[in-house]
Amino acid sequence: MSLLRRLALAAAACVAAGCATPPGPFGSHLESQSAPLRECAEWFQALDAEVDAAGVRDAQYARVPGFPYLRADRMAAALRASAAQSDAGLRAFFERLLELDLESRRYEIENLPAEALPAMYAASGRAAALRRARECGRMLRDADLASEESRARLLERASVPDDYSSARRVLGLYALTRIPFAYGVRRWEEGTLAAFAAPPRDANRVRYAPPAARIIARDTVAGLLARAGFDPLGQPTLSERELMLIAAAYAPSFDIEIGGDYDRFGELRWRRGARTPVVEAAQAAVYVQPAYTRYAERVLLQLVYTIWFPERPASGVLDLLAGRLDGLVWRVTLAPDGEPLLYDSIHPCGCFHQFFPTPRARPRPAPDALEEWAFAPQSMPRVEEGERPVLSIASGTHYIERVALTRGIDSLARYALHPYDELRSLQRMDGGRRSAFGPDGLIAGSERAERFLFWPMGIVSPGAMRQWGRHATAFVGRRHFDDPDLLERRFELDLGAEARK
Repeated sequence: MSLLRRLALAAAACVAAGCATPPGPFGSHLESQSAPLRECAEWFQALDAEVDAAGVRDAQYARVPGFPYLRADRMAAALRASAAQSDAGLRAFFERLLELDLESRRYEIENLPAEALPAMYAASGRAAALRRARECGRMLRDADLASEESRARLLERASVPDDYSSARRVLGLYALTRIPFAYGVRRWEEGTLAAFAAPPRDANRVRYAPPAARIIARDTVAGLLARAGFDPLGQPTLSERELMLIAAAYAPSFDIEIGGDYDRFGELRWRRGARTPVVEAAQAAVYVQPAYTRYAERVLLQLVYTIWFPERPASGVLDLLAGRLDGLVWRVTLAPDGEPLLYDSIHPCGCFHQFFPTPRARPRPAPDALEEWAFAPQSMPRVEEGERPVLSIASGTHYIERVALTRGIDSLARYALHPYDELRSLQRMDGGRRSAFGPDGLIAGSERAERFLFWPMGIVSPGAMRQWGRHATAFVGRRHFDDPDLLERRFELDLGAEARK
């Protein structure tokens, strides 16, 4: 039985059983007099039921209530006001949310297990299901674009919930408990400043350089970024080839203190029967993706590099931060002229957010003395063309201890660049596929004991490894790694003469 046939039967069964009609535009589509429109709505309803039953929901983007064929990320949600200014902007907004949904649908369909697809496990069946999702999504989009009420409801509902639990903060007496937590954060900041000030340790180290690639000039990068002016929402778009070229040009080197196998990063893979993916360090791998931030009504390109270590080993009996899987996330924000404005970093749990501004990024004052704002353990000089950062990383904790600049070939040990999206559908040893992340956006089995102590700060399972879009980065305050205004609120950026015209 094909996936399309299975979903058609599920949709028919739902109709026969009198399934509850969802509120909003989608409910009217399920009751539409147009058979193609109604069947598309029923098909989406059935597909969602299969995905949820199999536990393969992709958590990277937020679903839009009443619009099951659309999803939003924080950047898209921040563009609602711009989208509402013109018909072209609103159409581009619908298209952007449709693209995000299709992106997630692709991985959800790929990850549906064999038992959810009886007698059909061929790639053609999954491809047909994705085509159906694309065709039906476009049909529902056109119907909703033709309705003033649906357009208004989308602009109202296309938002992304934050990753903080207000209920946990209330139960944990956050107004009071945040004070000792803020003190703990300041102690960590002091320790980090001391580590950056200390001379390098005499230790066994391995430096990993980016893959050898054709050098791309900043003028070329600036030309690619200038295409944002042709997008109704002002967002630069890159092909996968262009992204990998730019990613190689701005990729950092990693100078890692090696104390054991837990300090060797690599590809994430599934082993038979495993609950948690493992790191295959035979091939050093860095996962890269584009991201975007807003500043002065401009959309700026960011490049995000993620590496994975097998574990953070325990430093003692009561090490609350130890556990399976660890990693490091490094991000560069580019000016319209292609020069780096600043760098920032977290661990994949969202912890240890640090900023590394260049002279083109001047810090703004924090609004609250207790709030985690923009901790910068080191400032960077202007980054000249051909230069790239070298991150010195400590053994075990995988903390950054300093950042320098280099150029040319600085190591024969090279890592491979992989698209971050590979993590959303990894090959399993049994022939199926599975995301590294669960429907909650967490990597199962990467939990830390700190969650039993830190829960009053409102973050679910603090310390666990998280999917992109799910990184809350402050215990005191509210802050996400992908907040579109994260940098605008914290830094005054010099975008260059061209941007000021």
